[in-house]
Amino acid sequence: MLGAVVMGVGTAGFVRIRDMLAPLPSSPAEKLSVKGFISRRPLEEQQGVSQISLEEALSRKDIQVAFVCTENACHEDNIRAFLQAGKHVCVEYPMTMTHKAAVELQDLAQQKGVVLHEEHIELLTADFKQLKKDIAGKKLEEGSLHFTGGTLKPGFGLLAFSGIARLTWLVDLFGELSVTKATVEEQTDKNYTKMTAHLLTSDNRPLTWVEERGPGLPRVKNVNFRFDTCEVTKLPAAAREPVGIFMQDMVMFAGKLLGQVPPEQLEAETRRVLHCLELADRIHELSRG
Repeated sequence: MLGAVVMGVGTAGFVRIRDMLAPLPSSPAEKLSVKGFISRRPLEEQQGVSQISLEEALSRKDIQVAFVCTENACHEDNIRAFLQAGKHVCVEYPMTMTHKAAVELQDLAQQKGVVLHEEHIELLTADFKQLKKDIAGKKLEEGSLHFTGGTLKPGFGLLAFSGIARLTWLVDLFGELSVTKATVEEQTDKNYTKMTAHLLTSDNRPLTWVEERGPGLPRVKNVNFRFDTCEVTKLPAAAREPVGIFMQDMVMFAGKLLGQVPPEQLEAETRRVLHCLELADRIHELSRG
């Protein structure tokens, strides 16, 4: 068994504790055992699990794994602390707020011989899996992905990073991308921000990614992908899967810890994660100019 600690007990942290207490039967997730949680606030037990300090979690020999579920701005420092202590880490996206920091942390994990896993639950949703099947083998002509959502809480960072799930969708669907132009429109008095990034596929097909945040905006993904043989203007309907997306991710993470994931798959995933963060860096740089 691998002892684990959960840092941050918001929605994601609560689910991580729940899933370790009742893991998917006969899956690698059964090898994880939650030993405590960390929070800035003194709290009662959560689902029967006790609160411990960061210092205790870093020093305890029976804790080998950390789930980092804090605000985005805190990810880098928390990951670094656990990696330095020789702990495996699963962190919510985005791993860091810069590409450079992510490269440093990946190098540190390799030096320490531990796993650094950035969860990407958006790739595990039923509608995304169906979309990927539906467009397999089709040649993209042009496309757009426009996300809207409510105002971000403090600590979630720039839209290019806080919205990296959508960028990861595009990279997973269409391969590595480049950025040609990016703009950000802000109305600070209204807590409104809109980022528009113009991207190109490796064969110079244009993609537009829009991330729009403001009070009262519905949480919606609008897609429009035009292919040589058809056009996709909405996400496909897909039946809800019996295993939740956080549990699916935990099974993948635990599989890495147990050495069940092929090296080439690990390398491809690391390349994708770092590529998306590099794109986010470039979008931020261009939008400032």
